[in-house]
Amino acid sequence: MNLKIKSYGPRDWKVHPPYLYEHYRSTPLRSPRKPLIPLTQTLSELTGPVYGHDSVQPGDGDLTTNAGRGGEAIGERIIVTGRVLEEDGRPVSNTLIEVWQANAAGRYHHKRDQHDAPLDPNFTGAGRCMTNEKGEYRFVSIRPGPYPWGNHYNAWRPSHIHFSLFGQAFVTRLVTQMYFPGDQLLPLDPIYNGVPDEKARQRLIAKFAHNVSEPGQALGYRFDFVLRGRKETPFEVKK
Repeated sequence: MNLKIKSYGPRDWKVHPPYLYEHYRSTPLRSPRKPLIPLTQTLSELTGPVYGHDSVQPGDGDLTTNAGRGGEAIGERIIVTGRVLEEDGRPVSNTLIEVWQANAAGRYHHKRDQHDAPLDPNFTGAGRCMTNEKGEYRFVSIRPGPYPWGNHYNAWRPSHIHFSLFGQAFVTRLVTQMYFPGDQLLPLDPIYNGVPDEKARQRLIAKFAHNVSEPGQALGYRFDFVLRGRKETPFEVKK
């Protein structure tokens, strides 16, 4: 049996954040000290086990209800939708997308987050879904709040949602963040500004979409992922 392996070409690193960005103070501690050695993608890496439809359950994409505790999540409800696309505009179907975020008060549902803000017992801040045949995804959530962090004096992270995309193998995992339009903290955030290209930074900001909004329920936003090419989305993990 002949198995066709899809190869992945080099990325344009000018649109991606560098490993070492001095204004983001943890990167000097974790960035590589020596030049990286590229590894050839083998058959086992490209065809290894990956998450798929079986691990995604109905309702996993609604973060306001998937805590399973019967109560309502607190905060401004939002709908985030978009498409996963190749550089030529072709949709990428059957892609697992995972999200995680802080709650409306700016606190993560995690024991390491000791921010002095209330936890929401009905909001875990995590969800997942699969893209359909058109490359589309959809999440219902709560707009996350900003929160302080120890990067520098009076540092606050802008409201954001973390996204993880899995392709057909673990080596194709990509991670990025989505921000909201008009956030006054964006010019002050070293993670957002770690992306060296201004146009690429703008691609990390979702677009308000009135036609996605639901009357009396939630405001809508569109956020597309472009995997390659001149309009590719900046990602945190370089593959």
